[in-house]
Amino acid sequence: MNTENTAASPDWDPFGRPLFDSPSARALSRVGVVDVGSNSVRLVVFDGAARSPAYFYNEKIMCGLGAGLSQSGCLNPEGRVRALNAIQRFQHLARGMNLPPLTAVATAAVRDAEDGPQFCDEVLRETGLRIWVIDGEEEARLSAQGVLLGWPGSYGLVCDIGGSSMELAEISGGRVGKRVTSALGPLKLASIKGGRAGRKAHIKETMAQLADTMGPQPDRLFLVGGSWRAIARIDMLRRDYPLHVLHEYRMRPKDVRATVKFIEKNDPDWLRGNANVSSARMALVPMAADVLARLVHTFKPKDIAVSSYGIREGLLYEQMPQRLRDRDPLIEACHFAEAKDARFPGFGNTLFKFILPLFKSAPDARKRLVKAACLLHDVSWRAHPDYRAEICFDNATRANLGGLKHSERVFLGLALMHRYRNKREGTRFEDMFGLIDGSSQLQAEILGKAMRFGAMLLMQDGESMSSLRWYPKRRLLEFRLSKDTQDLYGEVAQARMQSLLSSLSAELKVININ
Repeated sequence: MNTENTAASPDWDPFGRPLFDSPSARALSRVGVVDVGSNSVRLVVFDGAARSPAYFYNEKIMCGLGAGLSQSGCLNPEGRVRALNAIQRFQHLARGMNLPPLTAVATAAVRDAEDGPQFCDEVLRETGLRIWVIDGEEEARLSAQGVLLGWPGSYGLVCDIGGSSMELAEISGGRVGKRVTSALGPLKLASIKGGRAGRKAHIKETMAQLADTMGPQPDRLFLVGGSWRAIARIDMLRRDYPLHVLHEYRMRPKDVRATVKFIEKNDPDWLRGNANVSSARMALVPMAADVLARLVHTFKPKDIAVSSYGIREGLLYEQMPQRLRDRDPLIEACHFAEAKDARFPGFGNTLFKFILPLFKSAPDARKRLVKAACLLHDVSWRAHPDYRAEICFDNATRANLGGLKHSERVFLGLALMHRYRNKREGTRFEDMFGLIDGSSQLQAEILGKAMRFGAMLLMQDGESMSSLRWYPKRRLLEFRLSKDTQDLYGEVAQARMQSLLSSLSAELKVININ
């Protein structure tokens, strides 16, 4: 933890002060990246708290630069035209957004094609954008760094699949270790002779070679790339999974096996329509599914997590100072949201300290969510009161937030829902509540009602705060009411306290402190 200047930092707490407003973070607040891939060309503009950036702009063109590369040795001519047109548009958009110069990288198709250098020269001549062609190991490293942007300190095996290649990288303790590249991209596999049997034999042989290089990888498998995300969408369809957020979506090895069979048995057009997968992507899914099945069989990961962060986010991570990399992306994003949208920025930290006694025995992972909820408790105040609770839940569960599991999204959403609503029954989100157990649902309710009560105690700087003391064995909540805040404990505040007591199954003892 960064411990500089703690005495002068009133917002210091176990999760650190926000860094988004420091000069080094502001320099990263809006940057654009162009990813020239074998299948697509994409512009992403990141904006917001640099440690947990939001997607200010995101546009993808399916160019298919790598289509037919194995046979011709050259980029797809039609794809070249489409890619050049896309990059011209992206440069124009960047100027309109007053962005700093775009960073552009190209991967397998451009580096493998005979005319790759000529294509890069043409792009530079026509658009002024210099494309950096990276090798397979560098692609693996940047993809792994993208995973680290979303999961600080994570460990396991990162697998990034593109159109023409597939990369593996080992991550441990927040660092990238061994990495290797292969030609297991679906566009390359399409040229393997012998039909599906020939492709599967080739995949098996190549995967064995990759395993010799990478060694045992029994921990988590992180999946990066559009084909993996398409398979995850189909897995959600098969499972009737209620939360359609791809980042941090979890699968088990047996889920992968079941979904590969599901893909084999069902009509591709039906899958495409019901899983919301593009036709261009769906054409690659059967080959990618064979790769994934062999990948899981070979490395036997304990579980599988889908990452929406990859090479583009890895390029952003590359520019971050280490002290920013070490920060919690969730808490940074919540600090940023509070500063931008709350009526009283900074009160979230006061509210957190007030509520924390109710969660004094909770693990740090739960306290982290309590902190996040307190920072976000007021950011949706502009919404219509009749819809505010549901908007809070929707924002929390579907927002672009790193470092947040699906179960944690639901917990955070429920807490914010209860910030504005006593009951959670009767909403359109009830099918998601089952992603957390009954005990966690109750804890989210208690947190939300505690925030609802604590928000009534808004004070001026210098006023002494009231405090809570919680005695769970005695089911007693002690409310120590300071002289400065006694006038705030009015009729509405007392009603909110009674609602909190009901959820705690507790009695109240009020102590006036003069």
